[in-house]
Amino acid sequence: MNWSVIFGLVCRYTYIIRRSVPRIIEMLFWPVLDLLVWAFLTMYLRGISHGPPSAVTFLLGAMIFWDVLFRSQQGMTVSFLEDVWTRNIINVFVAPVRVREFLAATALVGLLKVTIIIVLLTALAAALCGFNLLVVGWGLVPLFANLIVMGWGIGMVTTALIMRFGQAVEMLAWAIPFLFQPLSAVFYPVSVLPAWLQPAALALPSTHVFEGMRDVLAGGGFPARHLWWALALNAVFLAAEAGFFLWMYESTREKGYLAKLGTQ
Repeated sequence: MNWSVIFGLVCRYTYIIRRSVPRIIEMLFWPVLDLLVWAFLTMYLRGISHGPPSAVTFLLGAMIFWDVLFRSQQGMTVSFLEDVWTRNIINVFVAPVRVREFLAATALVGLLKVTIIIVLLTALAAALCGFNLLVVGWGLVPLFANLIVMGWGIGMVTTALIMRFGQAVEMLAWAIPFLFQPLSAVFYPVSVLPAWLQPAALALPSTHVFEGMRDVLAGGGFPARHLWWALALNAVFLAAEAGFFLWMYESTREKGYLAKLGTQ
């Protein structure tokens, strides 16, 4: 793996964002808007609720955690779409860029976006309603890491589908992550789901992350069991998703669909 190639691709994708005010606004607008809505809702519920604060404030934490997964996935998929939209995708794959280097670069772009968004949302949550995300402590790092890795995996799947079926399925870049949201138990515990659906929910890494987050906010300590489950499931899913991406890439290349991307 050539790290100079990866660094060059990361610079290209970040320069596109840095030099475009609309892209910067789009990157920050929706996370901030979501935070404001959930912050005001949390403040309202806190005022009318007589239960423990964690029962209400974990909604705000869940929103921030969900944005980690979503922005991680978006970082990979939208970076690919930027090349499609600018008719540059052929140039990328004609250049001496290996598939793993392309994936590594887009994953790093997603990580940069997540870092910026999390710092901003954490500061806003603390300023608006006194919600201190850092109360999770060092457990915050592996929780975030598992969501980022899951976002990368979903990003590979959505990128592969767009690569294979073209711009007609671009909406999958925004739709697919939300297919996992009901089963991930983002805003409610797994116990709320029907009994027959709970095994499917517990088969997702994200479910264990959100369950672990609620345990911490409720004063339950470090969620080691959930973190181990999330790590193991992520390893299995990431290997399968990487294999799926490589399979779709080879199929697209052999059938000549890659040359048609951006010209449809």
